Amino acid sequence: MTVAVPAQVERLAKLLRDAERAVVLTGAGVSVPSGIPDFRSPRTGLWEHVDPMEVAHIDAWRRDPDRFWRFYGDRFASLVDKRPNQAHLALAELERRGLIKAVITQNIDRLQRVAGTQRLIEVHGSIEWSVCLDCGGKVPLERVIEQLRADDGAPECACCITPLKPDVVLFGEMLPERALSEAQALALDADLMVCVGSSLEVYPVAGLPAMTRGAGGRLALVTQGPTPYDDDADVKLGGDVVEELRAVLAAL
Repeated sequence: MTVAVPAQVERLAKLLRDAERAVVLTGAGVSVPSGIPDFRSPRTGLWEHVDPMEVAHIDAWRRDPDRFWRFYGDRFASLVDKRPNQAHLALAELERRGLIKAVITQNIDRLQRVAGTQRLIEVHGSIEWSVCLDCGGKVPLERVIEQLRADDGAPECACCITPLKPDVVLFGEMLPERALSEAQALALDADLMVCVGSSLEVYPVAGLPAMTRGAGGRLALVTQGPTPYDDDADVKLGGDVVEELRAVLAAL
């Protein structure tokens, strides 16, 4: 028996088939099925019980790196064993088939890279490394976790004996210029941008869909809840991100 494909799913599949320069933009919602909470959902969001300006601001790291790492260390340790879910894998498959050129992500969890995506622009950085701002040295996540387990204080650079900073964009910091420039170039060139698991509220990344639309490209949304771009999108899939992307793959 043939199962009817929902019209919106078929619409997105057709957009992907017809596009020549499609790109994907992902947010926290794509990693929720892997057991990683997003930031703002009631009761479960990361910032529900914590003021991000107190614990995740660059000034908080400068002022008290030990306190900063007591918060971030637990978060990083909780991410080490997380695995890509079927949404990550579906996006990697779209790239493998040549249907998308790249994935731009706001996520720092490295799961899209683990899933197999080759061209991944991590505009908010990655937990993969922590850096020494004195000498520029980089320390891999596994070694940082070892230091945190051995000592309650901030992990330190072995050369400079100064606190390490996670190589992620904290509040009060600018996005990495190279990553942002690449993301903007992809957005301007795209004839289709598919936004997955993002509320599209955090700038400057939230401005990327407008760049694609302004350059004549189309916009598709695969995310739960409203976004500022709902009226501009050619299609919106608002169900579970894993199920929606599975259905799109099946329709291709």
